[in-house]
Amino acid sequence: MGKLTTHVLDTASGNPAHGVRIRLYHAGQQLADILTNADGRCDSPLLSDALPGTYQLLFSIGDYFLAQGISSPFLNEIPVHFTIEAGRNYHVPLACSPYSYSTYRGS
Repeated sequence: MGKLTTHVLDTASGNPAHGVRIRLYHAGQQLADILTNADGRCDSPLLSDALPGTYQLLFSIGDYFLAQGISSPFLNEIPVHFTIEAGRNYHVPLACSPYSYSTYRGS
């Protein structure tokens, strides 16, 4: 079975985003609730035995930017919905600023 990882980059500062809360959901059930480390990554995979199906990562980016001194970030929570196929690894990074974001399927 495949694994799921992520990381968050603060494109406004050009630095990894430390302390971003990330929640993972599948079939309406919360599977993980973690914070990013100093490298903007999770200390371990969010899933190491991912089953096929639709998942959602919810990045609480507004709280992160408030902690960085941005008084009124435009973005609060960023939901990323994606589908996992059997036996494949997935890396879903988030690049963001207080006002925009992008994501993709990484390697």
